[in-house]
Amino acid sequence: MTPESHSLTGDSPTGTDGPRPGPPPGCPAHGPGPGGPARLHESEDLRKLYEELRDRHGPVAPVLVHDDVPMWVVLGHAESQQLVRTPAQYCKDSRIWSPLRDGLVKPDHPLMPHIAWQPMCAHAEGDEHKRLRAAIDAAVAATDFRGLRRHVNRSVQRVVNRFCEAGEADLVGQYAEHLPMAVMCHVLGMPDEYDDRIVEAARDMIRGTETAIASNAYVMGALERLTARRRTEPMDDFAGHLIAHPAGLTDEEVSQHLRVVLIAAYEATANLLANVLRQVLIDPRFRSQLNGGQMTVPQAVEQLLWDEPPFSTIFAYYAKQETELGGQRIRKGDGLLFAPAPANVDPRVRPDPTADMQGNRSHLAFGGGPHECPGQDIGRTIAEVGVDALLMRLPDVELSVDEEELSFTESIASRHLVELPVHFTPRPQQDVTQRPSHENDTPRQRDWHIGAARPQPGPVTAAPVPPEPRVEPPVPVPPPPPVTEPAPPRNAWQRFLRWWRGY
Repeated sequence: MTPESHSLTGDSPTGTDGPRPGPPPGCPAHGPGPGGPARLHESEDLRKLYEELRDRHGPVAPVLVHDDVPMWVVLGHAESQQLVRTPAQYCKDSRIWSPLRDGLVKPDHPLMPHIAWQPMCAHAEGDEHKRLRAAIDAAVAATDFRGLRRHVNRSVQRVVNRFCEAGEADLVGQYAEHLPMAVMCHVLGMPDEYDDRIVEAARDMIRGTETAIASNAYVMGALERLTARRRTEPMDDFAGHLIAHPAGLTDEEVSQHLRVVLIAAYEATANLLANVLRQVLIDPRFRSQLNGGQMTVPQAVEQLLWDEPPFSTIFAYYAKQETELGGQRIRKGDGLLFAPAPANVDPRVRPDPTADMQGNRSHLAFGGGPHECPGQDIGRTIAEVGVDALLMRLPDVELSVDEEELSFTESIASRHLVELPVHFTPRPQQDVTQRPSHENDTPRQRDWHIGAARPQPGPVTAAPVPPEPRVEPPVPVPPPPPVTEPAPPRNAWQRFLRWWRGY
């Protein structure tokens, strides 16, 4: 029996008020058991599970989420494109989701922060979506990306200064999870809110743990305070642009959209940073391509967006009418999970999953269609500068454990590297206003001049001999400066690189 002729939600053909026939025995769209749908939230290896589902059901497969709530997961690349680019058939308004209407989804369901309808563009349609999305797009367009790069560089300095003198660090817990939040709090207009607690709350929300509701409330509290401040104190930041936009967003709409931007950019960039750094550390060829100039950091980032998309699954789309997708019969009110991770390795578009995808941006890491991630360029900028600046600051960084010892935690939403322990030559802290570099680590020698022996390091065993009084030579009269031609302008490529890196 296949799920083609039966809905995941068992909708009655006579309407929502009519009797609902029970599923036939063995239907894989109903109930766990032999041949039944897999519980995504219980899987310890979603990659393996997705491939098993692809082999068993094709590009669209029935699954269960927490509390055995049924959904479909879309595994095919083409089917995923159809899902996100056909708003006439699929929307993100969970109020039409049959299990929610029927009371199968409890108010404290771990996925409710992602699924529950909220007054924001991610859940809106038609003219309302255009109104809300216009405000978001305008706020993103107002971003000074050169200034953003400068701030990322300075944030790198601040974060690295915390561990650079130790000679060892965990680049997940001490770097990748902190840099994006530090930058995004600045971008949104609340730099004072950045601390360990907001980082932990954001991580907890994404994982969908038992405390996800409380963590969501903590983050929303910070964003509501920011919204209230910007109503009375307008400023040139993301929150200020949302409030000032002609769309006339309410305070609730502003704070909800700030939440979407903050959490999406934070999670995507934290995972992306960790994945790129892991690849640099475990793959000598990857690192040599970066160091040798055969691959740029932006190209490395795009490759990892194919191989390790920051969100393995994105919640969720809902069928507005009865339709068909990937050979499966989809009923009105069915929920569908958009899954970039398995779609990016669909054998029909990527027969060799290890193939080099440089220059190809047709991955699904940032979604697509009307709800494509509006802040993806902000995330890319943080990741690109964050990787480049770290390697400039710590050029000899090496992995402290074998690759096989690295571990991941998985949720339905993402696959998260637990830690990335590294060691490097201990280095002094640097001025945050300087461009990250390892070349200015050595302190200047002040007690040395040409003709004298260079001081040697080591303990001082005797008191220094006081120097003889110095006789100042007469001050010579400088000759008139020679007439010279104006210096040629700096190389155009150097000027571009300096501008691109924010300096």
